[in-house]
Amino acid sequence: MIDLAATLARRPVVLDGGLGTLLESRGNDVTSDLWSARVLRDDPGEVRAAHAAFVDAGAEVVITASYQLGFGGAIPDAELDLLLRRSVSVARDAGDAVVAASVGPIGALRADGSEYTGAYDLTLAELREAHRRRLHVLAAAGADLLAVETIPSPLEAEALALELAALDVPAFVSFSADSTGFSAAGSLGAALRTAASVPSVLAVGVNCCAPGSVPGALAGAPGIPLVVYPNTGETWDAATRTWHGGAAPLADDAPAWVAAGARLVGGCCRSTPDDIAGIAAAVR
Repeated sequence: MIDLAATLARRPVVLDGGLGTLLESRGNDVTSDLWSARVLRDDPGEVRAAHAAFVDAGAEVVITASYQLGFGGAIPDAELDLLLRRSVSVARDAGDAVVAASVGPIGALRADGSEYTGAYDLTLAELREAHRRRLHVLAAAGADLLAVETIPSPLEAEALALELAALDVPAFVSFSADSTGFSAAGSLGAALRTAASVPSVLAVGVNCCAPGSVPGALAGAPGIPLVVYPNTGETWDAATRTWHGGAAPLADDAPAWVAAGARLVGGCCRSTPDDIAGIAAAVR
């Protein structure tokens, strides 16, 4: 397994792709509010196999199936604690890769589309409290770093930066560049700088957005390693839970992202092991 911080200083590192997409293509039902975490609960071997497929394709970092797992929901706390820890151990068993424990936004826990708006009606203190226990459990579960991802608003960015500073474990922080929570001019760049100000944050950037949104988002990025893993171009309809539109070959754009400062590069929703293999070939 690579030393991630040291490697980022030398060359780009390849992330994995859409875990839920791959699990679905393997015949698993990911239509519930738990998404890929449902498979983690009921058939962890399938999650392990999906992680391994991305490692075989060239991924050097795998992101756990904990994105939509959070305390205070329908799952009892004791079971949730077990699932969070299982997400890390399953990823660890999948191959020789860095394990990044996924921390999704509060909107992902609600599964109501608010992960693309940040409109939660929560205060800064409430957001910090909502994230805190999960961050601590995942930090103690043996992951190499936290993957704080798809954050949709400046306020949630601030809350997570404060919690990460207090926790002091390695992390990257990635924002949903297409979120309406960043519609104000300069707000995404400010959020990137807020996250980058935390000493333990290794990289900041964008994910779960259209590939065409990446260059503009990176234009306001701070001078630390950047992380980029967009969707393949389709549009998600949260009401019908379906995708629409055509896919883009992510590997075509990956060299430009690297030239702009990206050092963690992969794919998010709808990206497959073939996409990750293409990205790996393009950036190495």
